[in-house]
Amino acid sequence: MSLLGLDVGTTGAKAIVLSEEGRLLASVRREYDIVRPKPGWAELDSQAIWRQLKDMIRELAITTVANPILALSVSSMGEAYTPVSRDRTILGNCLLGFDSRGAETTERLARLDPLMFLERSGNLASLPSGGQKLIWLRDNDPETFAGTYKFLGWADLVCYMLGADPWTDYSLASRSLLFDVQRTCWSEETLDYLAMPLEKLPSVGQAGTVIGTVSREAAEELGLPVGARLVLGAHDQCASALGAGVIQPGQAAYGMGTYICIAAAYDTIPPTEGLLAAKLNVEHHAVPGLFVSFYGNLSGGAVLKWFRDTFAQVETREALADGRDVYDQLLAEMPESPTDLLVLAHFAPTGPPYFDEHPYALIAGLTLETTRGDFIKGLLEGVTYYLRQGLEQMTTAGIVIKELRATGGGARSNSWLQVTTDILGRPLLRPRVTEASALGATILAGSGSGVYSTIEEAVRILVKIDRTFEPDPRTEALYAGLFARYQSLYPLSQSLRRR
Repeated sequence: MSLLGLDVGTTGAKAIVLSEEGRLLASVRREYDIVRPKPGWAELDSQAIWRQLKDMIRELAITTVANPILALSVSSMGEAYTPVSRDRTILGNCLLGFDSRGAETTERLARLDPLMFLERSGNLASLPSGGQKLIWLRDNDPETFAGTYKFLGWADLVCYMLGADPWTDYSLASRSLLFDVQRTCWSEETLDYLAMPLEKLPSVGQAGTVIGTVSREAAEELGLPVGARLVLGAHDQCASALGAGVIQPGQAAYGMGTYICIAAAYDTIPPTEGLLAAKLNVEHHAVPGLFVSFYGNLSGGAVLKWFRDTFAQVETREALADGRDVYDQLLAEMPESPTDLLVLAHFAPTGPPYFDEHPYALIAGLTLETTRGDFIKGLLEGVTYYLRQGLEQMTTAGIVIKELRATGGGARSNSWLQVTTDILGRPLLRPRVTEASALGATILAGSGSGVYSTIEEAVRILVKIDRTFEPDPRTEALYAGLFARYQSLYPLSQSLRRR
């Protein structure tokens, strides 16, 4: 028997099938495009993506026919909700978190007492949250809203289309601003305030709960076993942390993808005043009894992609023709020592503590002697300074982090990890599987279906540490001085930007 874990992201999906002993039996990826009907709008074609996901599942089912899939679970991006009917028909596209619609509702929620709202929902009112998009749809597309049975996140949508009841887990529910993080239910107060009907939302439960089985119709179409268990998944950041083995208080995932994010786990919610000062959220983890808070930067690894697409087009074409990874070539150009560059990596809207929706990056210290390798390393240094600031903010808010585990595509790079550990001044553990969201979903599938007696047992079997990166004391000291100078950049950007 085998276990399937599927991760649905903003621009692509990946899935893996593991044996009960943790052997990789099959994997598959798909990419898709964001739909932009108008300036500021950002959607996914939910019907088209569901067809791609079905193709992925069918391919995996065929590949692993000798080891039939016993259970599956899904991790997904937060915020994006798709309208569906009672007969499991997709009624429209989902609106992504960075879609501009819902600003009026965000402003309305922001007028509430921020301490009260943070304590209730675990979040401050911000535009990316998904609940405001539903209110916009109610007011601007009343026909679709009225005809919708449930609005489902992608982890919930996949299981629903395969035959499960409409459920979402606590972590994905938190991404809506409509959830009560203390009482683990939809917030009646918030729903009443926004006139959002409760019946349009799915039931909520703990990730790892069995919510149904694969229907005969889905089994015949996709080659899955009839009755394979459908297990409630989670927000991709939580699933990724789980896939890295973050299952104890004091552990944190350090996600190094397009979006760089610290996901810190703890078992007691810190004082709300400290969270409010740092503008940190609270979300239920995929692991029962734990919470997580996030500190991230939307620039993240996207800055490296921007550099590749803007300044290394020839090298990218040559690497593609030769079957090489151009990032390996670019990162190999970085000097060993810290650069003299100071980069405020606000190339995209930021997370806490600024929540600045108007990007304004700074690059200081360029000279005629600056090499391309210096430039690349300076960009990664700037991104990491932002996360070092986040570690300090979390500590001040009462969130203790004793161990960091690296995940995402960037975690495959030894040089990038060494820069990170030298700036953060903390060891970084790299699991063998760094694309951890699909693995986290697989862990939920296995523990939820009873293949493993507990999540802890599943992690012990499926998560292995590849290497630990330690800070170099001399380099760490140099970066400490540079970080002190870096902290003057954001106030400077505020004085320079056009009003």
